[in-house]
Amino acid sequence: MSDFNWCHGTKCHETRTQDRIRGSKGSKVLRTRKIKITEWNKNYYFRFFCSNGCYNDFANANIDRIVAIAPRHTPLETPINDPVKCDYGYNRITERGVDTAE
Repeated sequence: MSDFNWCHGTKCHETRTQDRIRGSKGSKVLRTRKIKITEWNKNYYFRFFCSNGCYNDFANANIDRIVAIAPRHTPLETPINDPVKCDYGYNRITERGVDTAE
């Protein structure tokens, strides 16, 4: 496995910056950026994209195919405990109407 990836952004090769210009006088081209895989990005989507702009371009162009990989037909739910209502009175605490004072 190589230690770099090419940026997957759909318009990365069209952005005119110094590090993307390649070639000699008369035959210059704009090239996508090369991304070095490091400890920082090895488990993160930035190992495939040079910037948030390139990531957003890719996601917007391919969102239907991305969602088709794992479609969601039902909502996700996380169970929670109902909060306990406490009444703080003089010398006693009651929870949901049950007297807990001794």
